Amino acid sequence: MNGFASHGLDEGAFEDKTSISGGLRTFDAFPKTKPTYTRRTPTGGYTTLVLSLFCLFLSFSEFRRWFAGSETQQFSVEKGVSQTLQINLDAVVAMRCQDLHINIQDASGDRILAGDLLKKDPTSWAIWVNPKKVHHSNNLGDKRRREDMEQEDTHVAHVLGEVRKARRNYKKTPRMGRGTQGDACRVYGSLEGNKVQGDFHITARGHGYMEFGEHLSHEAFNFSHLINELSFGPLYPSLLNPLDHTLATTDTHFNKFQYYLSIVPTIYTRTFMDRIPLNRTTHSPLASASTILTNQYAVTSQSHEVPEQSIPGIFFKFDIEPILLTISESRGGFLALCVRVVNVISGVLVGGGWCYQLWGWGRENVQNGRGRAKSGGEGMLHGRKEEEDEGESVA
Repeated sequence: MNGFASHGLDEGAFEDKTSISGGLRTFDAFPKTKPTYTRRTPTGGYTTLVLSLFCLFLSFSEFRRWFAGSETQQFSVEKGVSQTLQINLDAVVAMRCQDLHINIQDASGDRILAGDLLKKDPTSWAIWVNPKKVHHSNNLGDKRRREDMEQEDTHVAHVLGEVRKARRNYKKTPRMGRGTQGDACRVYGSLEGNKVQGDFHITARGHGYMEFGEHLSHEAFNFSHLINELSFGPLYPSLLNPLDHTLATTDTHFNKFQYYLSIVPTIYTRTFMDRIPLNRTTHSPLASASTILTNQYAVTSQSHEVPEQSIPGIFFKFDIEPILLTISESRGGFLALCVRVVNVISGVLVGGGWCYQLWGWGRENVQNGRGRAKSGGEGMLHGRKEEEDEGESVA
């Protein structure tokens, strides 16, 4: 009627709203535009493609961050009653095995003859000194690489992965060639000591402690050493400790190497603290598939030549800190991940739509301004200048 339908208009837009469906349309928060009133452009297609790729990238980043989890470090007073501390040592000293004396003495007054509990294998010093595999404390570049490697061993996922795939024993001593005499001694093994402050000594036979036997000549002193492993607690050879693969050399016979260690009990876990199983007797945490109990330590060292009246050797002084460091890895719920992904996608689409509309509005204004400039300004109906109209009138 009256050409209404011939112009492609729909009378459904003016239908009676007294019905239930018509009334509900009033509260529609998602109004729709009819396809006849929309126009698709290549620019809009490119924009949609870019926004879709951006949403995919952000969603993948959110999923990767959720899968990796987050780490938290918590310090607390160590709970439970612990009495012993396992000491793991693997070192090579540039002296014969029969010329070394190894001893542990702690603050409780106990003395442990570590030389009788640890294994000693004669070896050649040249076999172990490999510049590419040892750590030189005076090399700055080596220190930086070392710090990067130690930083990896502070993450729960890396620690648990390395512990699972590593062997928990010491490697065999390399064989010497035929006719080669052992000029060094490899000392390795694990022993139990009191969990108190103590000193670990490697000295020469007949020096430092009263004992029977021949007094070793001073010309045989050479306390150059290579530390392959020094750790406290369960043996995990794959984890890198501050003194692992550390080389220290000297050209003098009377030289004293001193290492001061501060030991911190540490737990790496993927379980909440209140869910870690405890020992019923000591009430201390127990290790499991998702929990590793170990000890970290910080170390400072010094080396200097001493007079002949002093005792040369290698001295480790360790102290147990009364705190417990718990490094835990946790992962949020999957529902929370879905909420974050939905927020990211909706925010990108809404923000991208606004930017696209503003850009289209600005481009339209620029084009309209150029069109008016070409036509000579406002107020012109036929696109001719006022002087041309006056000339025609006179004629």
